[in-house]
Amino acid sequence: MKKIKKIERKEDIETIKKAVAGNPENKKLVNQDSLSKDNVKPKVLPEKKDIGKIVKGKKTDKSRNILESYFIKSEGNMDVSVKIRKKETMIIYDLEIPKVDTATEVLLEDVRNELISVTTVGMREIVDPDAVEGIRKKFVENAGAMLEKKIPTIEKDTKGVLVNKLMQDMLGLGEIEFLVNDSNLEEIVIPSAKEPIRVYHKKYGWLRTSFSIKKEDEIINYSNIVARRVGRQITVLSPLLDAHLVSGDRVNAVLYPISTKGNTLTIRRFARDPYTIVDLVGNKTIDLNIAVLLWLAVEYEMNVIVSGGTASGKTVILNAMMPFIPPNHRILSVEDTRELMLPDFLYWTPLVTRSPNPEGKGAVTMLDLLVNSLRMRPDRIVLGEMRRKEEAMVMFEAMHTGHSVYATMHANSAAETVNRLTNPPLSVPANLLGAVNLNVVMFRDRRRGIRRVLQVGEFNVNGERADANIIYRWVPEGDKIIKHGETSKFFEDISRNTGMTQVEIDKNLADKKEILSCLIKNKIRSLSEIGKVMNYYYSDKELLLKNVRANNIKLFSDKKETTKENKKTNVKVNSEEN
Repeated sequence: MKKIKKIERKEDIETIKKAVAGNPENKKLVNQDSLSKDNVKPKVLPEKKDIGKIVKGKKTDKSRNILESYFIKSEGNMDVSVKIRKKETMIIYDLEIPKVDTATEVLLEDVRNELISVTTVGMREIVDPDAVEGIRKKFVENAGAMLEKKIPTIEKDTKGVLVNKLMQDMLGLGEIEFLVNDSNLEEIVIPSAKEPIRVYHKKYGWLRTSFSIKKEDEIINYSNIVARRVGRQITVLSPLLDAHLVSGDRVNAVLYPISTKGNTLTIRRFARDPYTIVDLVGNKTIDLNIAVLLWLAVEYEMNVIVSGGTASGKTVILNAMMPFIPPNHRILSVEDTRELMLPDFLYWTPLVTRSPNPEGKGAVTMLDLLVNSLRMRPDRIVLGEMRRKEEAMVMFEAMHTGHSVYATMHANSAAETVNRLTNPPLSVPANLLGAVNLNVVMFRDRRRGIRRVLQVGEFNVNGERADANIIYRWVPEGDKIIKHGETSKFFEDISRNTGMTQVEIDKNLADKKEILSCLIKNKIRSLSEIGKVMNYYYSDKELLLKNVRANNIKLFSDKKETTKENKKTNVKVNSEEN
């Protein structure tokens, strides 16, 4: 049989349909063979149960040039291979993206044109994050029906792959969506159409990818797609864009000629499964003693400032502390971009800033939100990052008016935190620093690629002077956190606010340590599981401690299966309750 190798776009789509439907062998024009790279059949998953998950560490090649390989699985049963290769002096992120041949592209173009006329999307739906899922569902149904109508013999897996490609091209960022789905990446950078895309891998750092964007217009188009979703524009007159995707990923775009090499797009991936306090104790970022101290501080509304250098883990620690807040407290978070992710049981209102429109109107600053939050009857205020004097003054005013405040700022030690707060540009009067109960300082070891709590301290105020008292510090030589000194006022503040004696405070810390030790031992680490534990702690502490001491994790674990030992202890605890 004569194989149809190439069909120009001007060919009648009906001819392609008949050729494909009339002869089963021609199904490869729209089947897996035509979707593969260089006509090599890609791996298409036969089942849907694992769609959206990442299979880590699945080796696909034994070559010593391949450092690691795994698969990214996205919607539509599309299985994409990633290989981290060592090439001469560089490490390459090799993404094997399935390609479509000319005939299939003509078919997809025809479906795209029909979808535009059939699937109507209003402006309100574009800017409403809650409506996006409905749009995607409607799109999948319409695209699938059209493909079945044009090719009645199309296979289910093939249809899923084609629908996924249509969704990426029309509703997403094209092939960039594969990178967004890789949970091993933190940053995705499109420097220009002249250079390959770069990614920041959690394990290997900055890597050059094996593909690039073909035209500068495509980068502009991606920037416009993101801008429209947040109700904004990016043009030559306003060439800067700071926005976010529906998934929460932060996007920054800079157009030419401001970016002299070409149009640039940077995507910072939002953590789908953020680090919890169990993760941080497990990987030695934080010590168990510090974890329970922070829990005590958060429970009894102490003010905490997290400081550190760039990418040292300030927001990670701040996010890990938030589940310690009692569920009946109202939380208001103020951020430039949504980075915090709190459990569902918390009473949380997240607020984000907004840049001005091209006319310079409509801006909502951090200061605006911070001042407004004081009128919303908050119990806790979380400030993403403190940068300006006005923000610092409002934050300290909130502390002195009885609000519990948590914030991050840039400083490399507790002493430097005091210096930055009391000197320009922040210029906070030293006597106000007494409102801060704890200061956690984060550190990133660039040689070993690890993040650690460097210091935990408190601020002592003496007249017009303030200094830092270090309670815990990290020792690099043994990679361990040790106690450096005694607290001068923290436990005194706790006792004054709660009426607890030192003996009661020590008992409280011991209970918290017992609970966290049980979670670490049984690897109860997800955000939902930690949320359940905290919910039980504040609603029925005795029941929680009874199950923890019996090692019964069924009460708060998301795991369906339990060990025989856990089943036995569960029966024992239940019988005691009855």
